[in-house]
Amino acid sequence: MSQSLPSLTALKAFEATVRHRSMTLAAEELFVTHGAVSRHVKGLEAQLGVLLLNRNAKSTDPTPEGIQLAEGLGTAFRLIHTSIERVKPRPLTLSCSSSIMMRWIIPHISQFHEIHPGIELQFNMNYDRIDFMRDKISVAIRSSTIAPPPDALIRDLAAEWIGPVCSPACFAANPVATPADLAEAALLATNTRPEAWQDWITASGVALPAAPIRSSFDHFYLLIQAAGFGLGFAVVPKMLVLDDLASGRLVAPFGFVKGPRRLVLWISPHVATRPDTLALEKWLTETIPASLARADAARP
Repeated sequence: MSQSLPSLTALKAFEATVRHRSMTLAAEELFVTHGAVSRHVKGLEAQLGVLLLNRNAKSTDPTPEGIQLAEGLGTAFRLIHTSIERVKPRPLTLSCSSSIMMRWIIPHISQFHEIHPGIELQFNMNYDRIDFMRDKISVAIRSSTIAPPPDALIRDLAAEWIGPVCSPACFAANPVATPADLAEAALLATNTRPEAWQDWITASGVALPAAPIRSSFDHFYLLIQAAGFGLGFAVVPKMLVLDDLASGRLVAPFGFVKGPRRLVLWISPHVATRPDTLALEKWLTETIPASLARADAARP
């Protein structure tokens, strides 16, 4: 049976040609000449006894039979690629937003390395949708509002608690006694979550008149830095300011309320049973809720 099959090289040349609708682009992808691709496709047509491409001066379009074959080959090549990637050893890669990386992972990751000194861990800064195989990601921390990959194994991490924070100096200069007093204060926001103030208003049930945003920043970590230097009040996830609250660099005059999001863990099924993946999953699912619980216990 194997002798009757066309060569893999010819099949790859044909699939690439249909995908690009161009023999020239297929040749560039496969690092061969245009003539080589053309010969492979002609040989494939001769072996199968069917016309696969309609050739003209301006385009190379597949026939109905060519479309059917190319679709099947595309699926097969993706399956081959995925199967190879599954067995290839590669470092464990954790993906999360730059704010979570700077404000939580970096301050805590030494604990993981102390427990598991032999595990190599790499990082990917991303807070949006991903493809595990394409982006070479093993585990991702995401908000529950983001659609996960269809094959992701999902683990719950913790509810996201949100609230306004500011520096002690800012609070002294703007002694807000009730949430309504914030209408007269300088409010800060982030471009990655412009609805944060409305989320807090809705979740806490407070009556806060509409107030203009004085400044907006690209990321939460920049927003937190601005609040820490007294530029105004910012609604942030509690997880990102645990150390600032503990040190007194920031204060939360109205505490925190449970917001509309949860933190979740996406795990690639291709590495889900690996010992290093299981170790990271266990550490994250235990440590993140524990750090939030300790912060609550330490609050006077």
